Amino acid sequence: MSPRVLATAAASVAAALALAACTTGSAESGTATISLANCGRTVTLDGPAERGVTLNQGATETALSIGAQDRMAGTAYLDDAIAPQWAAAYAQVPALDEKDYPSREALLEAKPDLVTASYSGAFDDKAVGSHESFDELGVATYVSPFGCKDKSTRPAVAWDSIGSEITDYGTMFGREDEAAAVVAQMRETLAGIESAAPAKGKSIFWYDSNTTTPYVGANAGGPQLIIDAVGGTNIFAGTAGSWADGSWETVLAANPDVIVLADASWDTAEEKKAYLRGDPALKDLKAVRDDAFVVVPFSTTTPGPRTIEGASLVAGQLGGDGA
Repeated sequence: MSPRVLATAAASVAAALALAACTTGSAESGTATISLANCGRTVTLDGPAERGVTLNQGATETALSIGAQDRMAGTAYLDDAIAPQWAAAYAQVPALDEKDYPSREALLEAKPDLVTASYSGAFDDKAVGSHESFDELGVATYVSPFGCKDKSTRPAVAWDSIGSEITDYGTMFGREDEAAAVVAQMRETLAGIESAAPAKGKSIFWYDSNTTTPYVGANAGGPQLIIDAVGGTNIFAGTAGSWADGSWETVLAANPDVIVLADASWDTAEEKKAYLRGDPALKDLKAVRDDAFVVVPFSTTTPGPRTIEGASLVAGQLGGDGA
């Protein structure tokens, strides 16, 4: 795969996923009962959801990626901008609250038959209420397997497990064929990126947020998946977790070749660049001196259909496009 192809990979993925988002669905499950395992619980629906509500951007974009917007009664909680390929579909769904979880009252007014989230904290009494409280109302609830409250039930973050979650959404929304197409496109794109390995021989610091103690991409989450896909070495590969508190001492000792910056509404890539360039010690890092920054939307690091977009963006920028 040439640098030019790598640079356009994200656009290719976006086009393929946008196609799925525009379909009306070819695999309706009729009225058959749907039952699937999720975080040690069983999600049960009388048939494909018709009024789903998604509580986090990752959950929202997973639903939109399979063209489920016509079966959604609401969305909430954005980390950054919705991916362009799903913007039109997103506009068709009421936003109950784009900055936080909606109130329980607002959520129930949407009359959902399914509520999904990326993080278990959504189903806390301080957020929209417990799983059990929705069970009592006959409303199904689903959490991303990567966000299960009981960490022992979480699968390893891997491309196959991302595919399994997308497949779950296809089952719950009656969009099985569309989900299969999204997973197939993900695997095809991944194969090309891994073959090119544009970061081979390069050390990478994945900088998520914070300055006093950097919050970093560790060895078991979306950032590590993307670093592995492009063939790089994570300087925090010895730190467990998806994300973790790192240390500037480790960063200085590693002197990384590349710094990947997560761009989020609460901590932008430009703010992180300014901090690195202004710090008396960090400004002399090789990657800072060489302006070897790669920028990706934070939402691409949440395991889901946009993670492959994150890999494509990193690969493209390492192929010569710059940050």
